[in-house]
Amino acid sequence: MTPTHFTFSAAFLMGLAGLAFHRIHLLSALLCLEGMMLSLFLALSLWTLELNSTNFTAAPLLLLAFSACEASAGLALLVATTRTHGSDRLQNLTLLQC
Repeated sequence: MTPTHFTFSAAFLMGLAGLAFHRIHLLSALLCLEGMMLSLFLALSLWTLELNSTNFTAAPLLLLAFSACEASAGLALLVATTRTHGSDRLQNLTLLQC
């Protein structure tokens, strides 16, 4: 495994660990998701450059577009939950309350 592959794998795993273990605020969960998507984007971009193939050149841009859509939906949910519940703490958000 090259150092660049190790770096991107470690960044993805750190984002995943942050998402799994540090779930206090919705904003921190969204930042961990964005870090994971950024590491995936960089790894996919380098992978297409290493292969020198024109078939996979649109894949990083497609992933970046989906990442932007995910970020906008996450921020919209953050604003909506902050307005309705008063904070973005994930402990306040339960599915059992109507």
